[in-house]
Amino acid sequence: MRFYYILLTVFMAGTLCAYSQNTISGNVFTNKNTPLDGAHIHIEQLHAISSTDGSYEIHNVPSGQHRIVVSYIGFKTIDTLVTVQEHLRLDVKLKPEAAQLQEVVLTENNAVPKNTIREERLKTETIEKYSNASLGDALKEVAGVYSLKTGNTIVKPVINGLHSSRVPVISNNVRLEDQQWGTEHAPNLDINAAGKISVIKGANALQYGGDAIGGLVLVEPVSILKDTLLGKTIINAASNGRGGSISSSLHKGAEQGWAWNAAGTFKYFGDRQSPDYVLSNTGNRENNFAGDIKYIGDSYDISAYYSLYDAEIGIAKAMHIGSISDLVRAINSKQPAVIEPFTYDIDAPKQDVVHHLAKLNFNKRFSDNSSLSVQYAFQHNSRKEYDIRRGQYTDKPALDLTLVTQSGQADWKKEIDALTVKAGASFSYQDNTADPDTDIRPLIPNYKKTDAGAYGIASYAFSDSFTGEAGLRYDYSHMLASKYYQKSRWTSLRYDGVYDHFIVADAGTQWLTAPEFTFHNISASLGIRKQLNSHYQLLANAGLAMRNPNPSELFSDGLHHSTGTIELGNLGIQKEESYKLSATLLKTHGTFTFEATPYLNMINNFIYQSPTGIEYTIRGAFPVYQYKQTDALMAGLDLHTTWKISKHWQHTFNGAYIYGQDISNEMPLIEMPPLNLVNSIRFSQDNWHNFFAEIRNELVFSQKRYPDNNFTVQLPVNGEFVDTLVDISTPPKGYSLFHFSTGMVFKTSANTGLAINFSVLNIFNHAYRDYLNRQRLYTDDIGRNFQLQLKFNY
Repeated sequence: MRFYYILLTVFMAGTLCAYSQNTISGNVFTNKNTPLDGAHIHIEQLHAISSTDGSYEIHNVPSGQHRIVVSYIGFKTIDTLVTVQEHLRLDVKLKPEAAQLQEVVLTENNAVPKNTIREERLKTETIEKYSNASLGDALKEVAGVYSLKTGNTIVKPVINGLHSSRVPVISNNVRLEDQQWGTEHAPNLDINAAGKISVIKGANALQYGGDAIGGLVLVEPVSILKDTLLGKTIINAASNGRGGSISSSLHKGAEQGWAWNAAGTFKYFGDRQSPDYVLSNTGNRENNFAGDIKYIGDSYDISAYYSLYDAEIGIAKAMHIGSISDLVRAINSKQPAVIEPFTYDIDAPKQDVVHHLAKLNFNKRFSDNSSLSVQYAFQHNSRKEYDIRRGQYTDKPALDLTLVTQSGQADWKKEIDALTVKAGASFSYQDNTADPDTDIRPLIPNYKKTDAGAYGIASYAFSDSFTGEAGLRYDYSHMLASKYYQKSRWTSLRYDGVYDHFIVADAGTQWLTAPEFTFHNISASLGIRKQLNSHYQLLANAGLAMRNPNPSELFSDGLHHSTGTIELGNLGIQKEESYKLSATLLKTHGTFTFEATPYLNMINNFIYQSPTGIEYTIRGAFPVYQYKQTDALMAGLDLHTTWKISKHWQHTFNGAYIYGQDISNEMPLIEMPPLNLVNSIRFSQDNWHNFFAEIRNELVFSQKRYPDNNFTVQLPVNGEFVDTLVDISTPPKGYSLFHFSTGMVFKTSANTGLAINFSVLNIFNHAYRDYLNRQRLYTDDIGRNFQLQLKFNY
């Protein structure tokens, strides 16, 4: 610990270093060398407008790598990365608008964008800040986005109270298919390979699917249009887990010709630690790679992309318990049943996940302001979950699933004056295989699934201050499974006489079934964007979305080893139907800016998991969760503000509240995020090597609205069985965490730079439990964490 204090003292002393600032200047032309008057040039928080001769200047640009956006109405926006180490001249040529369908870039200009969907994008600085963490951790920077956790390493985004298959993750225009139905299945991608990460709340982006009831997460790779070669390496070290990561990337950009990207990441951590004890078996490893190569012609481009995500993730041993008495004692006493010394070893229970994604893409830009994109993608996801087993089964996974997905899609876009039309079609075929060599009945059975869809979206700019958009989508889905049911379970689930038509064979104590489902879904969206005046914009959207039940909700039957719970599906589960209304008021200029988004989401046949009791197996005692349905109402408000107090001081605020109600049963919905408020105060001084220091407070209230699913079990006490209450429902107390971060940037040569960042998470080592952490019944969350990050730009 003494080392960290010495390091912090030395680092803070560096704030007295010499003066350093840069200027970027140049000209903006058309591709015919005509100067553009009024082009917008953005670099992070800095902004300039080109003059009549096309010239511009931006002062006080920090050294390092920055994202620069150059835009002009009617011309294709340039959105790229530049490395700034000294005064830089950057001349830009813009081509007439012919953007690819999947590109959504929000820029400030005098006309209202034709897109009525609010896209909230993470800054490059934020993505790099979470280089050591996960996508779910980084997305918490967006107001209204929470996280569903299993421990500290498995993190899923929760948008407006919804998660998992209700929030698709689109990686490089490909929908990730990685057994995302599991609450403890984090998105299988490396945040370090992302160039842009955006959140779209609601189901209005119909080109990506009609089932995004919660919203969408768009992850795009780095795209550099300037003819240059650049790269970066980020090294992280953390005290909690006594590990770290290293990530390196190289990018070759080009306006025409060959361009490519390559990125790799290695992570290595041991057991995490709460303020009072070691969280045994919570280490993790990652070995990731992502790369692409593209050829850019005059009117077309063709590219190939590949990514590998390879992770080994430990599950806290305290979640797996031997007897009912031990389980009840662990839940009610709030003390973990297993506490062992720190180690880097990862034993069972654990996950081994390997995900491959390969993609081919062709884009054609036509002279009449239209474009066509065609792509094929292949995904191979291998998930192995290891339980504590004995003898010859010690090294055998308890669950071994292989999911292969092939997909194709075509997207077309055309602009005719004020009208923009998008249309497209998609197809996918999926094959899930559960390896029988585990010698355990699989939680998810073998199944084959076919999906096809088509959409059309039209947006029209009625004036420079008003835009409207409408869309419609149709989706077809067919799924055929092969599953064994124990006859006793079949009867207890009340399937006798109801689903007998699924039975294809009698296997003694089991039924062999072939459940088959077909769905036809319609999704629709309607939105407007209105520029109220020079400072305010209003967006309003209405959406209809339909989501089919996933394999977990239909077929789950047994112990889910990663969560330490017994999960029971329901063959009678119906598809969800969501009717969502939302509005966003934006103030985009001045020293005080804000974004406020109230919303209302009515969901018919809302699917949820509810605890129903405890079941004892040969592996031990585990809580039982069953999938149920109800009609639900979700209403809430997301708020984000930025106050530039002075040249050096800035305050930011994120707040989110959601009201979730089970209408059918007149009770609160389970596992709704509580009210959470985040305040940050930041000091920055560009003259001190771009020094900054920030204090952040994360205030999470206790969830007072929850269903009471507590139950009693009979336990032996002094030779007699006594009814004992199992408190599985009561949310934990609220908590307030303080975090600190600081950093500086140094120029190491004419073309290279070094950024040093230091942070302390949970400064006061506060012990707490989060309501949306599946591990909360057994252990506290992690304690104080010192982090050091070195970033080399070259």
